[in-house]
Amino acid sequence: MSFEPAVIMPPSLSPRPLWFVVRDGELLLAQPEEARGGDGARPQAALPDGETVAGLGLDLASAHYLGRLDGEDCLAIDGGQGTLPGGLGPVGLRRLWAVLDEERFAVAGRALQIVGWASAHRHCGRCATPTVRDPAERCLRCPECGLASYPRISPAIIVLVRRGDRALLARSGRFPLAFYSTLAGFVEVGESLEETLHREVREEVGVEVKDVRYFGSQPWPFPHSLMIGFFAEYAGGELRADGQEIADARWFEAHDLPEVPPRISIARRLIDTWVAEVSGRAPGEAGR
Repeated sequence: MSFEPAVIMPPSLSPRPLWFVVRDGELLLAQPEEARGGDGARPQAALPDGETVAGLGLDLASAHYLGRLDGEDCLAIDGGQGTLPGGLGPVGLRRLWAVLDEERFAVAGRALQIVGWASAHRHCGRCATPTVRDPAERCLRCPECGLASYPRISPAIIVLVRRGDRALLARSGRFPLAFYSTLAGFVEVGESLEETLHREVREEVGVEVKDVRYFGSQPWPFPHSLMIGFFAEYAGGELRADGQEIADARWFEAHDLPEVPPRISIARRLIDTWVAEVSGRAPGEAGR
């Protein structure tokens, strides 16, 4: 599948447009609890069709155009507060990974962020005048004072620190699942990505790093992050968890890993790439 992002609504929509209906930060799906794969595959749930969306009594003209997924137009719309018809129910973002394929999950994350942003910026933050959409870009403008509001994107570094054939993985004290992952942290005002990386590693686990190498990036809609991935080498210091962000941190070998993040995340891609380099195992075979 391929997704082509866009902002401007085309003159006519594709035959079966994909509707991403957002209500209170969740996506409305058809039969989200009953859709199950019969062959052990990940269970799938369906996006509501155009007839179902029209039946919700929404202002379809208020939809946000997202782009095209495999030739079908994708639209996001606020689901309002009315009564839902049978067979349609809300699903939170973290559960969506279990019931949507990767491509639809990525578009759903985009839809949730855009609808949430539009809802939070209905009025100008400077003079309280109702905002209007810019016809050419993803922007809400104040017709009175001209203040422009764009969707929020929060850059964050994520890094796998290596020490010989071992890698540093840590368990967050704030995350509900008890797996070990790479270190991460948000960029602060005035910082470069490299400065953030050194600061976060030092603050969270007390060590210094060197030889920082860019790996890749990933949009991460929890709630509006852009994860920028790196590898780095251990340079010194005694490993210690800060006890706040990090509950436990250890050096692991590739053949003896704890539970690690799911494959959807760039953290897992970092871990899989390291495992492949040091052990010769194929990427994607990390952890249990």
